[in-house]
Amino acid sequence: MTNPLQNRTVVGIGETVLDIVFKNNQPQAAVPGGSVFNAMVSLGRTAGRLCPGTRLVMASQTGDDAVAGIITEFMRENRLDTSCIQQDPGQSTVSMALLDAHNNARYEFFRDKGLPPFRTPQIGFRAGDILLFGSFFAVSGATGPQTRELAAAARKAGAIVYYDINFRRNHPADPETVAKNIALSDVVRASDEDIEALWGETDPERAYRERIAPLCPNYICTRGAQPAIVFSPGVQATFPAAPVAQVLSTIGAGDNFNAGIVYGILRQGFTRERLQRLTAEDWALLVPTAMRFSAAVCASLQNYVGPDFEP
Repeated sequence: MTNPLQNRTVVGIGETVLDIVFKNNQPQAAVPGGSVFNAMVSLGRTAGRLCPGTRLVMASQTGDDAVAGIITEFMRENRLDTSCIQQDPGQSTVSMALLDAHNNARYEFFRDKGLPPFRTPQIGFRAGDILLFGSFFAVSGATGPQTRELAAAARKAGAIVYYDINFRRNHPADPETVAKNIALSDVVRASDEDIEALWGETDPERAYRERIAPLCPNYICTRGAQPAIVFSPGVQATFPAAPVAQVLSTIGAGDNFNAGIVYGILRQGFTRERLQRLTAEDWALLVPTAMRFSAAVCASLQNYVGPDFEP
């Protein structure tokens, strides 16, 4: 009998951009990026290399310009399946990531609003597969409904659904939109900044109890360099951040935390059923790995772990 945990597919749906990183008003690097995209590249460099049979699919939309060529070639170089990239006439998204004195980033995005509507990719999910979604793509009126359609299909098939709220104050979303996304998910991650910007909430436990637990059993609250707090029914646990000798950039820190959780789910053979009853010991198999992913990215100007990163 075939083991359903072998040959699993991980699908990421989200925005693809070219990040131009500035420090002291001078460009430092230009790298393909996007919240889910960053996580998927790191999974390509780890799960794609260390978990035989894992298929990694990125679903997104680009223009038909040189930026699109840079992004799609980079995906292929990092073991990502690009068959669900919708390429349309127009310009791909470019962002400016402006680093402050503490190397935290402020973003400005340049999007082509004339691109044709994004079409929901048709993916044959199976039990044990994983869908990762979140950030702007999950709340935008142009792509949010299609993203939820894909999440609903994954959930119906018995796949694991992981949602990174990754909320920005300029996101065109209301709490009802986010609640719809949470209700489709098995695991939700949101930083302390996310819950304050979205709900005006500063207490992670109250955010879990009042906003998330009625819709989704598992919540991870990351807090920058402070310990992360995880919540499941009857469980609350804290995990310290991994040390970073020198922080060069926090771009991609949360994205790669997500990659680490997904990598841990793959390596530990967690099923959707197991995620419904996580213990503190189960979380201890996932969160420290995610912290190492995040720390590795903070020590570089890249948005993802290095090609030879050992989790």
